[in-house]
Amino acid sequence: MPVKQDKRLRVGVLGAGQIAQAAHFESCTKAANADLHAICDVADDLRERMVITHGAAKGYNDYDRMLADPEIDAVIIATADAFHVPASIRALEAGKHVLCEKPMGLTVEECETLKAAVAASGKVFQVGHMKRFDAGLQAAKTFIDQEMGEIVALKAWYCDSTHRYPMTDAVQPLIVTSANARKPSANPKADLRRYYMLAHGCHLIDTARYFAGDIVAVTARLSERAGIWCWFVDVEFASGTLGHLDLTVQVRMDWHEGFQIYGRNGSVIGKTYNPWYYKTSDVDIFREADGATHRVLGADGHFYRRQLEGFARTVLDGTPMEGADIDDGLASVRAMVAIARSAESGKRVALADVSGGV
Repeated sequence: MPVKQDKRLRVGVLGAGQIAQAAHFESCTKAANADLHAICDVADDLRERMVITHGAAKGYNDYDRMLADPEIDAVIIATADAFHVPASIRALEAGKHVLCEKPMGLTVEECETLKAAVAASGKVFQVGHMKRFDAGLQAAKTFIDQEMGEIVALKAWYCDSTHRYPMTDAVQPLIVTSANARKPSANPKADLRRYYMLAHGCHLIDTARYFAGDIVAVTARLSERAGIWCWFVDVEFASGTLGHLDLTVQVRMDWHEGFQIYGRNGSVIGKTYNPWYYKTSDVDIFREADGATHRVLGADGHFYRRQLEGFARTVLDGTPMEGADIDDGLASVRAMVAIARSAESGKRVALADVSGGV
């Protein structure tokens, strides 16, 4: 059994679908400073099975009833993307802290509405950009902030693979489904251009922002050939750093994700693995000062559990947020919308000017 601290965050998870089963239930049960207190899902068969499997104290078929539970401190929003904003707002209004899956929302406007709700609530709100809890990326971030000096350029790529499913099926738990599950009114995968950007593009954008700061404008090209969607995006960072992002789905090779960063006092090269391997990125940090390369081992690669523990530390102990906050979530959505508009128009698009959704 995992070693648990005396003071722990009591968590209710909304949604018992794939991301909850593959990541969040286990994170709650393994986290040192959190417990899985409740699971909420309208599908009775699925919820009851998950409550038993993961040892939750309670199960709810009604979200408002779970939010009314005084024993719950925080909720994890693990639903379809379309439900993220309304579910988050209801939780905040009920006095709960919120860890919301990415992307935070589907449109700029609904994310701005959520930002206002977060400010009014005074509660902790974190977006589930779990790659910020990859020890390799964290080591790179520390080097950038403390030693690298000016960043000249950042290249990053996120290339999903046609071969990912037999590989992830081998390591993930068997995902249980229910005919009674609540689904959004529109099938999220009906528009693959939009779906791939929301599902994968938000990771790539957040990683770039984590390292190089705010993005002010993008110029994007999109190719849809041979069953492959490929975005090449030139990025202008507020700092003056040059950026290039490659989002390609699905490459005919292994999962291919990583980054290169060039700065005044060194460079960073990173190789990131499929997240379901729970394997820390291989990140090589080269210091010009000693002419040597350093790589952290990162033996603990459970990004989802580390994410929850960081969230719980902020709630319980008041530590600074290590993860993505409401502004990071909004900036990610703005960047995705800007990339979509630029790909459509062939023109440079400033993030401050965009509205609507991807």
